Amino acid sequence: MTLLANTAPRIVYIVSDGTGITAENFSQSILAQFEASFRQIRIPFVDTVDKAHDAVSQINGTDPKYGQAIVFTTLVNPEVNQIVGKAKALVLDMFQTFVAPLEETLGMRSTHAINRLHHNADTDAYKNRIEAINYSLAHDDGQSNQNLVDANVILVGVSRVGKTPTSLYLAMQYGLKAANYPLIPEDFERGRLPKDLLSHKQKIFGLTIDPERLSEIRNERRPGSNYAKLENCRYEINEATAMMRRESIPWVSTTSKSIEEIATTILQAIRSDKTILG
Repeated sequence: MTLLANTAPRIVYIVSDGTGITAENFSQSILAQFEASFRQIRIPFVDTVDKAHDAVSQINGTDPKYGQAIVFTTLVNPEVNQIVGKAKALVLDMFQTFVAPLEETLGMRSTHAINRLHHNADTDAYKNRIEAINYSLAHDDGQSNQNLVDANVILVGVSRVGKTPTSLYLAMQYGLKAANYPLIPEDFERGRLPKDLLSHKQKIFGLTIDPERLSEIRNERRPGSNYAKLENCRYEINEATAMMRRESIPWVSTTSKSIEEIATTILQAIRSDKTILG
């Protein structure tokens, strides 16, 4: 094996008869267990024999310098699945791995319906997610103080601490209406939360971050500004943390945590009953 083969990322194909997003997320969880570099390529909507042959041609055409390709599949159609299974690669059939044992345990056949996961557009759970996304966008960065009573959680923290991506993740993944408000120097001078939040304190969850990391993030946006100076970042973080302590607001540091970890911490704190949606 050449040095390039050792250092080049391994090519991973996600082949699905639907969007492939679920399979891609699952494969990322599996591949994260290995100290290696991967390049993922999603091949969605492979729901005919012709598309299956096209997918196999693409997989078999992988440059040998990347080593043997890895393929994760979620294909319901047996004929399509059989064709892709003959690709010159390590093919991991996720349906065969999980569905077949479940059929045996449950004593029933699965529906084997193509793209069944995404046929939920008319379900209440799907509608809730869309509504939550719209709500979170409308209540991003303190844009609106309307309908805060409907919020499942209100995130607070200084600018660039991760409030917006966390709010949207909670909305998209869990259907939670998440508003977020920035804590600004005027709040620190007053020594209290923004007035719009005072009557909703039981819903507030704080985000904080190491000042050094905050300075790096802000410098990417406004290099050399007072806004990004380490001294200013330390001041804002110290004041925000002191306010959270004073107001008995739970918080988590986003410095070294993924969005998934942050969201899980928040979900545990608010004891939401919407953590699993159909």
